[in-house]
Amino acid sequence: MKIIMAVDYGDARTGLAVCDKLGMLAVGAGCVKCEGMKKTVEAVAAEAAKRKAEIIVVGNPINMNGTEGPRSEKCRAFAALLGEACSLPVELYDERLTTVSAHRFLSDANIRGKKRKDSVDELSATLILQDFLDRNRNREDLK
Repeated sequence: MKIIMAVDYGDARTGLAVCDKLGMLAVGAGCVKCEGMKKTVEAVAAEAAKRKAEIIVVGNPINMNGTEGPRSEKCRAFAALLGEACSLPVELYDERLTTVSAHRFLSDANIRGKKRKDSVDELSATLILQDFLDRNRNREDLK
């Protein structure tokens, strides 16, 4: 299985996750904190190279009615720049309610304040990747 890295792009913090070599389990890989899309692209591309990623999945926050809003457009632009910067295939993946789920998990675990702020983006990326892995387990191009 190819090594896949997921990205939950944000203006202040961008969460990362990677999968195991079997493509079964997503694991958080930290956050990058950069100002501006260009610097974030550079930091994420460096992490992808460091982790030997072969495919990158970028969460795409599609609206509940299926339309793409301003945040989705930003993620689409980020994904395009990232693909150019690291010469890897980059896929957008519908991440509706991922951040809501991450906040719910952290609330259930009674994680609050700064620790929560530092965890939510990484957890969101992990949820995006795990869902991607579960839904695409039999794709030949991922093997």
